[in-house]
Amino acid sequence: MNPTLYNELIRLRPLEPEDLEWIYQLENDESVWEASHTQTPYSRFLIKQYLENAHLDIYEAKQLRLVIENRVTHEVVGLIDLFEFDPQHRRAGIGILITESSERGKGFGKAALGAVIDYAFRKLHLHQLYANIDTENVISLRLFSTFGFREVGIKKEWILKNQRYLDEALYQLINPLSV
Repeated sequence: MNPTLYNELIRLRPLEPEDLEWIYQLENDESVWEASHTQTPYSRFLIKQYLENAHLDIYEAKQLRLVIENRVTHEVVGLIDLFEFDPQHRRAGIGILITESSERGKGFGKAALGAVIDYAFRKLHLHQLYANIDTENVISLRLFSTFGFREVGIKKEWILKNQRYLDEALYQLINPLSV
């Protein structure tokens, strides 16, 4: 196994066909639609098709979605994505979701984010990563800041949540190793 994609706390793995029901439940959980910018449910058929193509290389799919597993219990605790992968400009967006609130605050997100940053910079040779974060999501703002992400702009009234508009911050991390 690639040592970049695991540490003492987590293991990051590709999606598997066995993840169908879990992904189906997650993609149809309205409480996470805001984070994924989704507003419609997905059928099992569409999720199955997506999983059948999950083997595509990041250069083909323009995204990489990895399951975050607790390395001790092997339980799935979340997902982490590289999206809008742009090999020409060597950048990608990054997003993370710890699915169960009971698993939040235990270091899984931090361990996964650190592993994916390392993978993106050392293996994919990306110049930068960016994240779009609701300015009221203090936990995510703190997490990304821990790794050196810096706020570079605010999109005013960008997200409609519970009948009110929220600002969204754009955070970037420039690879100190890139040329």
